Order: sequence, then structure tokens, then C-alpha cells
Amino acid sequence: MNRNVLRSAIENGYIEWQRHSLERMFEREISRENVKEILRKGEIIEDYPDDKPYPSALFLGWINEEPLHVVAAIDLLTGWGFVITAYKPDLEHFESDYKTRRQK
Repeated sequence: MNRNVLRSAIENGYIEWQRHSLERMFEREISRENVKEILRKGEIIEDYPDDKPYPSALFLGWINEEPLHVVAAIDLLTGWGFVITAYKPDLEHFESDYKTRRQK
């Protein structure tokens, strides 16, 4: 994931919010501003360079001392970013660092 291109997309308003992401964000009471904050300053905990149609990544950040995960993709040719989903990770699926997936 190219963070500089993603940050530029956010700052210039070149972000497309997938319908699924907006629906889930509404259900989970996650704001667009919080998502953008995670994408600007959060940590990439999983990188998916071979995702199609665009490379994507899973970001972890903290809002009001609570973890938040955001999956986003970037089109390196056009500079557009795409928010795929956002959710509050749980300890059923992640270790207490919220970075490491639990083994099934």
C-alpha cells in the first residue's frame, strides 16, 4: 500500500466510499472522519498487494482509546482511494494487540 498516494487521495477528496462500507459504518456508528483519521495515521497491519482490482491493506488505529480497523484500496494510476469496510475488531478474531489474527 502506498501511504503517500492514499493520504493525497484523502486530502484531495479522491475517496470513494463503497456502499457496503457506508452501510456497515452507519450500523456500527463509525464516522467518515474517524475512518479518514485511521487511514492517515493508523498502522498497516496486513498488506494485500495482489488484491484485485487494486492493492489494499488493513489498517489499525485508535479512536477514543478504542481500536478501529479499516480496509482500503488505492488505484495507483488515478490516485483514487476506496474504503472497503470499517469495523471495531474483537478478541474472538484478534489477539489483544488487535493486530494479530487468532488461529482457528
